[in-house]
Amino acid sequence: MLTTSRHRLLICANIMPVLAWTVLAKTVLFGAVLFGTVLFGTILTPSIALAAPKEARHLFGATAKPTQNRTAAAYGSYAKGCLAGAVRLPETGPHWQAMRLSRNRNWGHPDAIAFIKTLARKAASEPGWNGLYIGDISQPRGGPMISGHRSHQLGLDVDIWMRRAHNLALSKDARESISSVSMRRKNGAFINKNWTTAHHNILKAAAQDPKVARIFVFPGAKVAMCNTARGNRSWLRKIRPWWGHHEHFHVRLRCPKNMASCQNQAAPPPGDGCEGAQAWVNDILNPRPVDPNAPKPKPRREYMLKDLPRQCATVLKAP
Repeated sequence: MLTTSRHRLLICANIMPVLAWTVLAKTVLFGAVLFGTVLFGTILTPSIALAAPKEARHLFGATAKPTQNRTAAAYGSYAKGCLAGAVRLPETGPHWQAMRLSRNRNWGHPDAIAFIKTLARKAASEPGWNGLYIGDISQPRGGPMISGHRSHQLGLDVDIWMRRAHNLALSKDARESISSVSMRRKNGAFINKNWTTAHHNILKAAAQDPKVARIFVFPGAKVAMCNTARGNRSWLRKIRPWWGHHEHFHVRLRCPKNMASCQNQAAPPPGDGCEGAQAWVNDILNPRPVDPNAPKPKPRREYMLKDLPRQCATVLKAP
């Protein structure tokens, strides 16, 4: 009996250290898993978690410079593409200033940069105007943006402020703090007192440029231009009513000639579009009843790099 008791004690003495180390190992392992879960939102190891693919908007938004020594080329469509060989609009020119410089979105296809310079020179001839304030064009390599736009991915979209550009000596800080001026009244059904003949003339000049495909502006502005246009009204076809766009107007250029990699948007319907614009205004003033049973729109999926044209991976990696 004594021998048996001693034998049991010896066995316990040998097993206890093993059990202790086993418990310690499990505790450390649990702590590591818990740390990985709390910090990374997953039980995957940190290296695997961080290797998850990034959305295309983060990849292009983090690229600070354009491709080097590449011919300008737009790949894909206005809302799903990228840009090689982008040109930077100078921060200040003889008839313009680029705004919100911290965004680094004053890059575009050479056609867009040339268009801006031409339109700004025409705007400078309007009474009280010295040129234009230019908003977002595109990122250094185009592509999806982290905030603000679904389009502007090819360097062929340009936002132009409605604010009268009388001072072209604004500091960088001022260009971050001041805002444009709204032109709308009654939720966009009408123009307000800030709208002038100069606005009409500048938008008309933009629409008459053969490189321009369409211009987005709030419905009340389109109707106002329809009511005051004289002579040849064909340019009105390019003025398209769209929500927002009361502090700036959005110019979209056609794809450059012989650039098969660039996809044009379908042309606007025939006619001047004035009847359709008036229908927009009527809907603003007399909104249709909301269907409480209408399905909610599905959240928009953000693009991954693989969703974009295959050339965009090369554009992103290029020096």
